[in-house]
Amino acid sequence: MDDGHHMKPAEVFSYLTRVIYNRRNKMDPLWNSLVVGGWYAGKPFLGSIGMIGTHFTDNTVATGFGNHLARPILREKHRPDMSEEEARALLRECLTVCYYRDKNSINRFQIARVSAEGVDLGEPFALPTNWDHALFRDPAAHAVGTW
Repeated sequence: MDDGHHMKPAEVFSYLTRVIYNRRNKMDPLWNSLVVGGWYAGKPFLGSIGMIGTHFTDNTVATGFGNHLARPILREKHRPDMSEEEARALLRECLTVCYYRDKNSINRFQIARVSAEGVDLGEPFALPTNWDHALFRDPAAHAVGTW
């Protein structure tokens, strides 16, 4: 039932942090990493919650493998005054790096944009791939001590 009350992004973030941490303490963790994004009172909100309740807010967040590979790129190239096209190009670069480094991934993605007007969920798209690199064809060619 809708009572007309709407939670702010920071409140949703705080609630989810407590839920994840509580489940961890009961030795029944939820194996999810969450990103909470929103807009309230003219200010953006972006936060990340790990699967054991660790949490932080920042200008850029990522989960899983993206924490190790995409966040350094985002920290280096993100600017607060980026246009939407520049931001999408940066996201595509990060997704490409993560895709090529993870053997269990697929090159199809969907990007959401959160603004003061609401959430705009984009259409799914596929990143172009190129597997013609010489090291992809024979990865052991220059590796010492391989079969």
